[in-house]
Amino acid sequence: MAKKINIVLTGVGGQGVITAANILGKAAVAAKVPVFVSEVHGMAQRGGSVNCTVRLGDVSGPLIASGTADVILSMEPIETLRNIAYAHKKTTLITDITPVIPFTVTVGGESYPDLEKVFTELAQKTKIIKIDALSIAKQAGAVITRNIVMLGALAASQILPISNKILLETILQNVPKKYQDINKRAFQGGIDAYKNSTPQ
Repeated sequence: MAKKINIVLTGVGGQGVITAANILGKAAVAAKVPVFVSEVHGMAQRGGSVNCTVRLGDVSGPLIASGTADVILSMEPIETLRNIAYAHKKTTLITDITPVIPFTVTVGGESYPDLEKVFTELAQKTKIIKIDALSIAKQAGAVITRNIVMLGALAASQILPISNKILLETILQNVPKKYQDINKRAFQGGIDAYKNSTPQ
């Protein structure tokens, strides 16, 4: 039986958080790894917070307790901070560095926090790996592949009990054939970005 791996995926609606979680779940099934996938809460249609959990191995349910995440994979910096309670000192925290400005900020009602302060606060809890997923996705050929970039970064962490080959095959099975090369580039871009990153 595979050891327990607790993963929190977070971001905002439209970033493909739920898709990424479902891909991880399908890849686990393909790799014969026991898995639970849960959308804890979300407002995907409104651009609001989206939070999913994936538990792999010898687990009995989908929910993750505070302070027990092995990985937090975040597609938006503030959403990383919102979910930092899941982390402990040895949690691997992988976050996209590009903010998604909420509607309330756009219309002038609020201000988006200073990113460096956000990253400093996160680094006080655990080590963080910062990924410029937006730039990598653009280079791959489609901004919409930011979630695939982040899955590549997760794969490079070598935490998953799932081979990179199976994870990539699962990704390609879930995208139209004409977009497969773009997704391959996005996935590899995430792997390379993780390997070239310096933990903060």
